[in-house]
Amino acid sequence: MANNVAIQGIKGAFHEIAAQDYFGKDVSCLYCDTFKDVFRAVQSNKAEFGIVAIENTVAGSLMQNYNLLKESKTKIIGELSIHITQNLMVLPGTKMSDIMEVYSHPIAIAQSKEFFDKKPNMKLIEWSDTASSAKKIADEKLTLAAAIASEYAAKLYGLEILAREIETHKKNYTRFMIISRQSVNAEENNKTSLCFETGHQPGSLADVLQVFKNNSMNLTKIQSLPILGHPYLYSFYVDIEWRERENYDKALMEVLQIVSNLSVLGEYKRDEKFNHEILN
Repeated sequence: MANNVAIQGIKGAFHEIAAQDYFGKDVSCLYCDTFKDVFRAVQSNKAEFGIVAIENTVAGSLMQNYNLLKESKTKIIGELSIHITQNLMVLPGTKMSDIMEVYSHPIAIAQSKEFFDKKPNMKLIEWSDTASSAKKIADEKLTLAAAIASEYAAKLYGLEILAREIETHKKNYTRFMIISRQSVNAEENNKTSLCFETGHQPGSLADVLQVFKNNSMNLTKIQSLPILGHPYLYSFYVDIEWRERENYDKALMEVLQIVSNLSVLGEYKRDEKFNHEILN
């Protein structure tokens, strides 16, 4: 059992579902208000591991977490993608026609937009996260309100689900990074997350990508973020996969000759379960 896995949100949040999926049902979670608090908990040794969402197939990347990854002393040691389903839940006895307000996290609301386009009488109210919106309905006995959250949250807080899987896009996945204070050098590692900067010379980024290609490495993600305090200069965050460790080591040495401020954010094993689900 993992000892104290820091997550953002309260009991019933999707981050807790991810923690249980990765570490097991008996995982001990340290609940944090913000993502910054998750990183601080891991850095200060209050938690052995942390889990942070990094991107969603519908909402896109969580930009703040890229900066937190770079600025922190933590390392990515694993990844996990889970299928996100959103559900409309209420106090038992509340009918669909009774609902005047719906609470949830802004991303959950955005993911369910098509469902609520057909219900103009329901006022959508942004809340801190999905699980806390469910808890609010239960704790305050709100008979004219509903929450958008997971089935797990509905069971925890004794709510009744009136509509299941209300998300617009059914292939809705969120990718989570597992972080720790120290990296894990394991033979099964076949993926890495890097951060670097390039010059303004024509083709400088293309030169880096060519190195990955020449060494049979698969680029699975590339993201650029502005460098604070340096207008129109950017850091690049990339995820790459490899089959042969020596190819990866060789590519890293070559890339070092091209870029500046190269950071290895972590080396880990790719989420094979997610890749199998997407390909099938």
